[in-house]
Amino acid sequence: MADAQKTILITGCSSGIGYDAAHGLAKRGWRVFATCRKPEDCARLEDEGLESFVLDYNDQVSMEAAVAETLERTGGTLDALFNNGAFGFPAFLEDVPVAAMRAIFETNFFAQHELARMLIPVFRAQGHGRVLMNSSILGFAALRRRGPYNATKFAMEGWADTLRLEMDGTGIHIVLIEPGPITSDIRIKSQPHFEKWIDYKASVHAENYENVVIPRLYADVGKPDMFELPASAVTDAVVKALEHTRPRARYRITTPTKAFWFLRRILSTRMLDRLLVRI
Repeated sequence: MADAQKTILITGCSSGIGYDAAHGLAKRGWRVFATCRKPEDCARLEDEGLESFVLDYNDQVSMEAAVAETLERTGGTLDALFNNGAFGFPAFLEDVPVAAMRAIFETNFFAQHELARMLIPVFRAQGHGRVLMNSSILGFAALRRRGPYNATKFAMEGWADTLRLEMDGTGIHIVLIEPGPITSDIRIKSQPHFEKWIDYKASVHAENYENVVIPRLYADVGKPDMFELPASAVTDAVVKALEHTRPRARYRITTPTKAFWFLRRILSTRMLDRLLVRI
């Protein structure tokens, strides 16, 4: 088994972190199943030399079919899952309908729980496996106007911490990947969700939306954030999480992520709030 090609299923590979991780791991000799929501994105990845098929977090049948396809191609085994796909949209929480919260939790949390649940029996049967969850700096440091995304990532952190304890002694490792600002299409992909759910003109925060949210979401969409790193920085952490004999529980990426983890440990909640409310 030591000489066998390692296998991994990755979600959200059409662009950004998932795309870079899929190509990066393939170059390191991993057999990568790079999944996307749209068939045309899968076809593009196939043309680039990856094995790709559809996996849509919002479609249970699609998820089951993707797991079945993966296991059929490997003969019933898999070494790792990287739950990467997710979306966000900017909004003040008081403007977010319950249906919008349900929708983002379905994709960013419940579906990822279900996909891990489908594969844990495989990992148990073979005596090893790794579940990597793409969390965020927003999984432990809340920021204004990011409430829906914050909530899903905080939930993911608690989920992963619990599952890590429950998998103790099984050979199954649960790892949180915690990026900060990373080059991706997340703002572009946030636009339709924002437009669907948020009536910002009717909000008491309309001025903030117009002066801060709208320019950042549309006009500044290609402008990098301070301390932003390329997606390859996440791939580097994913490689460590997958290939180290004893992976860490968390891999924090980018200067802001490391800084806010430190500040969260040393500052009182009141002091940290004073800092975060200015961002």
